[in-house]
Amino acid sequence: MRIKRLVVLGSGGIVLIIAAGAYLYFWQSRPIGSGPAGPGVPAESFFHPWSEKQFMLIGIGDSVTAGFGARRGYSYFDRLVTNPPDEFEDMKGRCLGVILPHLQVTNLAVSGSTSGEHISHQLPHLPKAGSNVVALVVITTGGNDLIHNYGRTPPREQAAFGATWEEAVPWITNFDKRLNQMVGEIHNCFPGGCHIFLANIFDPTDSVGDVEHAGLPAWKDGSRILAAYNDVIRNCAERHPFMHIVDLHSAFLGHGIHCTQFWSGHYDPKDPHYWYFVNLEDPNERGYDVVRRLFLLEMSKVFKRSIEPHSEIELPDAASFGGPLDFDRQRAALYRTIHNNGSKAKNSTG
Repeated sequence: MRIKRLVVLGSGGIVLIIAAGAYLYFWQSRPIGSGPAGPGVPAESFFHPWSEKQFMLIGIGDSVTAGFGARRGYSYFDRLVTNPPDEFEDMKGRCLGVILPHLQVTNLAVSGSTSGEHISHQLPHLPKAGSNVVALVVITTGGNDLIHNYGRTPPREQAAFGATWEEAVPWITNFDKRLNQMVGEIHNCFPGGCHIFLANIFDPTDSVGDVEHAGLPAWKDGSRILAAYNDVIRNCAERHPFMHIVDLHSAFLGHGIHCTQFWSGHYDPKDPHYWYFVNLEDPNERGYDVVRRLFLLEMSKVFKRSIEPHSEIELPDAASFGGPLDFDRQRAALYRTIHNNGSKAKNSTG
């Protein structure tokens, strides 16, 4: 009987150890992994220069664009410009510095900043550019409007964590207004034209909405409010032909706090790893690799379209610019359109 009791106790202990290990792995561990992360970027897009024009790459936004948590040279913004010394094989030579030989770079993003601060503190410092310069503007905004102040203070506009849906509705409307103001001011700064690449907001809970499992207070309406902010971002981009969405939200699903849970609908068996930094709200270096790839893929699509021949000139309408255009702006828009279409036709035949 004593031996039998010991066997039962030992078996029970083994079961408990296995159960505890499984709990720790599936609910508490967040393995980062190593090596490249995210979608492949086709090499053929970087065989030849995209343009001989003068370009300016400008970063606007929060800690994601500022590169919080990454070593110098390993943020997504840095890696858009040039490859780090130990670049992954599949990304060597795939950066803007290779295919835009006349590129200037300015990053105005500040960690911890909100959408209102992007307008008041960053836009006034946009660099001056002549009519011969095309701006490529990369933006991450809105995330801090949601996660601040981490439940430490009552929710308010641009620090909405813990808000109810009813509280957040007017803040969502105001975010839409701020975003359109930001886009309009940026566009008006660059008479030579600009492309704005706007990222949406990722979800470290992998769409589960259980932020309490990441050490923050529970937020009942958090997922709904996040989705509404991303709707604002998508709708803003759809209003303007010079805007392009970079879909971080979809790409990061399955790489948040539930990354190890194989039963999750977003589980990624090829890379079941955590792409976020220890602060939950920013990517880690593998996550920044993903962000860099997504921006490059969207940029390569835009440049590919810009050199394809068109049968007729496509004129921008006034609504594309957020409101009525005065004569000078209409003339400038028409000139850019004719010039760009002329370049397209030249490239398609030469």
